[in-house]
Amino acid sequence: MDIKAQTAARVAQIEEVISKYLPKEEGLQKTVISAMNYSIQAGGKRLRPMLMWETYRMFGGRSEVIEPFMAAVEMVHTYSLVHDDLPAMDNDAYRRGKKTTHAQFGEAMGILAGDGLLNYAFETAVKAFEIEPGNANIGKALKALAHKSGVYGMLGGQCVDVECEGKPMEEETLCAMYGWKTGALLEASMKIGAILAGATKSEQRCVEQAAGELGLAFQIQDDILDVTGAEEVLGKPVGSDARNHKTTYVTLAGLDRARQEVERLSRHSVGLLESLVVRNEFLTSLMLELIQRDR
Repeated sequence: MDIKAQTAARVAQIEEVISKYLPKEEGLQKTVISAMNYSIQAGGKRLRPMLMWETYRMFGGRSEVIEPFMAAVEMVHTYSLVHDDLPAMDNDAYRRGKKTTHAQFGEAMGILAGDGLLNYAFETAVKAFEIEPGNANIGKALKALAHKSGVYGMLGGQCVDVECEGKPMEEETLCAMYGWKTGALLEASMKIGAILAGATKSEQRCVEQAAGELGLAFQIQDDILDVTGAEEVLGKPVGSDARNHKTTYVTLAGLDRARQEVERLSRHSVGLLESLVVRNEFLTSLMLELIQRDR
């Protein structure tokens, strides 16, 4: 399996889905809509919609009902990046080789663009009811997206991140923060795919745990890349964690242990999926590929 070629093909398909659900840049609010679209069209791995789609397919899902949720989860993820880049947060001027939203449109419009993406994500997700009006699993999927995006998920992790900046942090607190900040939206992605495909509750729990461990590994790998990565490859400045006095897994445990933990978590995550009756070879290969990424 040529994982890179297959991933690229899926990214192209996901881009088409996302584009279909973007708001038109018109009206008196055109500027904020342009800023929203600029943010989400800046590229990226499209990992969350990809994990959602592949989990959906793994459990036999074939309907277009998954598409509004694929677009929605990427909008939620993008809003978090837009706000994370703001001067009050990480104060980054570049992401993925392009100016960040606030650097391009101004700080106020950057805040509004993030707000707009979060709200529009749910406007988009509820369009699933237009595709399958009688599907009760759509409401369950919406609940998962809302819960994992909010104070008990991604937003809660961001809160801990802000409050702990420049302060000593125990490994347990750091891993909990990573689980919310990064893992929660990956959990939402895979759980939503399972829910909409009609997976059992035990199967949903299994993919949710696998996604959580993948999210922790993914964030630790980000810590590693912030130390070892090349700016021209990452598309953003390296060393921002040190500049912002952030405790990371690398600062707590060192590079060698961080690398070992990324591999351990990733392989256990894949093992959980392989314990299921259903299979998706691409999905498991994608998850393993993440431990070797350089961006």
